[in-house]
Amino acid sequence: MSAFDRYAPFVQDYIYRNHWESLRSIQVAAADAIFNTDENVLLTASTASGKTEAAFFPIITLFSEDPPTSVGCIYIGPLKALINDQFSRLNDLCAEADIPVWHWHGDVAQSHKAKLMKRPSGILQITPESLEAMLLHKHAAIPKLFGDLRFVVIDEVHSLLRGDRGGQTLCLIERLSRIAGVTPRRIGLSATIGDPERTGEFLSLGTGRGTIIPKIEAKGSRWRLSMEHFYVKDIQAAEGKDIPDALPVLEEKTAEAPKNADPGIGYIYEHTRGKKCLVFVNSREECETVTTTLRQYCETQQERDRFLIHHGNLSASYRETAEAIMKDDSQYMTTVTTATLELGIDIGRLERAFQIDAPWTVSSFLQRMGRTGRRESPSEMWFVMREDEPEARAMLPTTIPWKLLQGIALVQLYLEERWCEPPRLDRLPYSLLYHQTMSTLASCGELSPKALADRVLRLHYFHRISQEDYKILLRHLIQTDHIQQTEQGGLIVGLAGERVVNSFKFYGVFVESEEYTVRSESQELGTVVLPPPVGEKLAIAGHVWEVLDVDHKRHLVYCQQVKGSIPAYFGQCPGDLHTKILQRMRQVLLEDKPYPYLMKNAVARLDQARYTARRSGTAETPLINLGGNMWCLLPWVGTYAFLAMERILKIECGDRLGLKNFDSARPYYMQFTMKASEEEFYRILKEAAQTPFDPLDLIYPKEEPLFDKYDGYLPDALLRKGFAHGVLDIEGAKAAILSWN
Repeated sequence: MSAFDRYAPFVQDYIYRNHWESLRSIQVAAADAIFNTDENVLLTASTASGKTEAAFFPIITLFSEDPPTSVGCIYIGPLKALINDQFSRLNDLCAEADIPVWHWHGDVAQSHKAKLMKRPSGILQITPESLEAMLLHKHAAIPKLFGDLRFVVIDEVHSLLRGDRGGQTLCLIERLSRIAGVTPRRIGLSATIGDPERTGEFLSLGTGRGTIIPKIEAKGSRWRLSMEHFYVKDIQAAEGKDIPDALPVLEEKTAEAPKNADPGIGYIYEHTRGKKCLVFVNSREECETVTTTLRQYCETQQERDRFLIHHGNLSASYRETAEAIMKDDSQYMTTVTTATLELGIDIGRLERAFQIDAPWTVSSFLQRMGRTGRRESPSEMWFVMREDEPEARAMLPTTIPWKLLQGIALVQLYLEERWCEPPRLDRLPYSLLYHQTMSTLASCGELSPKALADRVLRLHYFHRISQEDYKILLRHLIQTDHIQQTEQGGLIVGLAGERVVNSFKFYGVFVESEEYTVRSESQELGTVVLPPPVGEKLAIAGHVWEVLDVDHKRHLVYCQQVKGSIPAYFGQCPGDLHTKILQRMRQVLLEDKPYPYLMKNAVARLDQARYTARRSGTAETPLINLGGNMWCLLPWVGTYAFLAMERILKIECGDRLGLKNFDSARPYYMQFTMKASEEEFYRILKEAAQTPFDPLDLIYPKEEPLFDKYDGYLPDALLRKGFAHGVLDIEGAKAAILSWN
């Protein structure tokens, strides 16, 4: 029986109504895995390939044949906006079969949630944070809500693989399954998985099932890709030169940027009129600055504002307005955004994406590229690389166009090897251990130390954590009053712990800065970190505002709109670059091959960089003399190996080398002065790499390496151990050092 014939009649009708001439290969493969096995399933295919339907067509067919007596399927999505989007799509699909679809997050009305509590059924769509809140506050209702749970679908599973949020998701599924007495199958969906086998193992942790990963024969996709480079000021790299290998201009300008415009931002302005586009940036500050600049260009040219803004610090109403306008095919607007529109929210047919500078991962590049090119047109991305022109007397490492190299490396790694970042599953997640301990204790009430340890340490995500480490944590939490020991010897949440657990911010495990809500009269604009004082200006929602008052107790900022342009600040996280990307960046400097997507300025800038690299030996040897006793080290390793190498140099070798004036541009290069010779440098460093040492030796004496949200509540011993053994890539640093000639 074919997959189509096996589907319920209402699913077949849905396919007919949407004029699908045939099922996609991923839908056929998913139907076979879900209908004909009892295993978990990982579905990996490109953006807009029909993964959601591939998972849900078989699930709702099974539900129509044998309706579950509770919620039968949980869909976990990383973003509220993604859940809202999928809610509409699933409702249309399930309406005929009378399969209820519920969504549950902070913006959903209580009346909707109350109906689910009264009649648990169908499909529940929820974020990890809302599922945490449900386990905490609806603990007693879990068996009724999920007693016949059969499937858990995790969308955009790749977005959960590189930090505590993915671990939290697995812990929640496991805790819920134990309480409800069920063993649901897990189905992961993603367009960008770097190591499907390891991801399949991660997905199956604690289930006793394997994971089927269908091999999908993907059709060759077409890309329309370009990469151009701009100096923010002064003449461009290609000015006055003949550039034979460059990609020609893709289209004539659709608008004219003002005189004296920032060349890179002006380029975006000129090629977005009359089109629906996304402009991706790597920080919220840059998102605000770019939007403000583009809107000023519209004003200067007496053109209507055609730019929208979308990032995580904006109020829900601002984000939803941008999403609704982008969905409207009659409106040709461009949205400047961070990663918030990187995932699969439906915002209609997009013609083009711009990327300012390089993203940090191949995965992000592919996700962003995949937002365009739907309905048979090719995916289209225009990279816009910007830098200040290096001064004539600038030191060598600052003359390297790092973002241009990074962008080329990301593209080439995928084109040449179909490579994507593998999951990081070998951490020591002590911060999450604290969180799940407090959540378990708060939801269950008093537990004996043994019962608490049994519930928490048996969660498979904590397989690397020993009972001795857990004892250290519990003793510390009792001493700091996060946990209190009763007269009977049981454990309950202490007074200090109550303050943490009772905050709505406790539901999430991603790091949040202390935020202030910004208001103008009755309108909420968004949030900022560390607001400026009264009378100063701030940028948010694509406009500039003067601060009228700051209420620090209630975390409110009152302001009024004014004209002008200023930088925005929200607080940002540094990027996490994989070693393979840095190594490919080095190869870009070493090889002579042209890249067909580079435009004339980018070709000229790369030629300059390659010429400088050949003359200085930058790409051949890691240690470069900058003059006198000033040196530069270019290790070409990823962020966490780079961090480890910094510490090996300073802590293990610093005195012997006579290191001083150490400065780091992570993860690209380190600069320092040293008394040792080049030969001594290599010899001493290799001796350190070959000599066994305790990773804890790489922690500075008074350092508190706070990386994750709840690290501040951990005892020093675990905090230092988690950083040394779980964050620093010491083996990667040693391998690089030993490879140097």
